[in-house]
Amino acid sequence: MNTSLYIIASVVLVSIVSLSGVALLALNEKRLGQSLLLLVSFAVGALFANVFFHLLPELAEESSDFTVSFGLVLLGLVLSFVLEKFIHWHHHSIDPKHISEHHHSPVGKLLLIGDGLHNVTDGMLIATAYLVNVPLGIATTIAVMLHEIPQEMGDFAVLLHSGYTRSRALLFNFISALTAVAGAVAVLFLDQYLEGIEFFLLPLVAGNFLYIAGTDLIPVLHHERRVSQVVMQLAAMLAGIALLWSLTLAEPPHSQESTEPWQGTESL
Repeated sequence: MNTSLYIIASVVLVSIVSLSGVALLALNEKRLGQSLLLLVSFAVGALFANVFFHLLPELAEESSDFTVSFGLVLLGLVLSFVLEKFIHWHHHSIDPKHISEHHHSPVGKLLLIGDGLHNVTDGMLIATAYLVNVPLGIATTIAVMLHEIPQEMGDFAVLLHSGYTRSRALLFNFISALTAVAGAVAVLFLDQYLEGIEFFLLPLVAGNFLYIAGTDLIPVLHHERRVSQVVMQLAAMLAGIALLWSLTLAEPPHSQESTEPWQGTESL
């Protein structure tokens, strides 16, 4: 029950991030572009750090077959590619070059649908991590939240250019974000019938994070070539890594974990 409360609270908190679009109202286009790129850099560092400091070590601790477990990480990468193609979800909205472009209303509707499906996935990622342990859930929530902030701000800009009023853009973006709750509930439901499902989903989470950071976010950073801005991006990326590394200090020692290995073999 406590784990379920952590999951729902975290998913709702991430959904509230969709309201970060209101920050656009206080920034001009130039400042917005610079801020988004730094947020993207910070998110890249956090996503990679969560994979290599939290998800993969947990996977290595619990798995008895590295070929299968890392094969599932690869599957997570492939599924992320398929999902992005299927829902036509692109991170053009966080590219400052696209923020001022004119978009027609159908683009806004497509954005909301695609973002809703993506948020379902986010809810599943967060729930999966919490089922392993609370520190891993917190680290994953932070990583998801950090990459959602620039995306949601960009989505808000696209909705405005699609003809939505500011209030309706915030409302519909928030409703789309709340679909993450459905993803979390789905994982909690499956956990009641499939014991240890989190250890099948965990490598898929790692693959998803690697895909988002490596193929969606990092290419955005290459639009900026000025040395001063590149240095700031690197500093922001390192800050994201440091933040997620610091969370490893709160994780319980693996020897005290009560979770059984997911391949069905006995603990050593």
